[in-house]
Amino acid sequence: MELVQLVDEQDHQLGVMEKMQAHREAKLHRALSVFIFNSKGEMLLQRRAAHKYHSGLLWTNTCCSHPRPEESTLDAAHRRLFEEMGMSCDLQHQFSFIYKAELDNELTEHELDHVFFGCSDSAPMPNPEEVAEWSYEALHTIDTNIKAKPELFTEWFKLIFDQVKELRQ
Repeated sequence: MELVQLVDEQDHQLGVMEKMQAHREAKLHRALSVFIFNSKGEMLLQRRAAHKYHSGLLWTNTCCSHPRPEESTLDAAHRRLFEEMGMSCDLQHQFSFIYKAELDNELTEHELDHVFFGCSDSAPMPNPEEVAEWSYEALHTIDTNIKAKPELFTEWFKLIFDQVKELRQ
């Protein structure tokens, strides 16, 4: 059973809850999103595996997840970057934000998301249980693609992209 950290809007931990229950009940919980950029300034995107419990086959940021109970967001970001993409690099916290988005399978993401940036020119070695495919893309290309076909991208990625783009320019 995977647990998430329930939090208030100031990111104070209130307890833990089973991940799927938190998503069914739209409980605010701690999350993380990792964005890796190469030396050309391109962002590493992943297309989520088809069988993921939500948002399967949608394009999104390099990786995202939830810290385990008693795990820091930075430690969880490093763990998930390796578990999902087979990569390691330095990560820096950039900002945090709260969002609420209804997903498929009658689930809701209600997360206080901690956003991390890292730099790497390494080709990922993704876990096929997590990732269907990957691509390094220029920010202007991603922006154009989101506007043209928003249904191809995860809800959280569409919400966060403009702020990430602004910080990278």
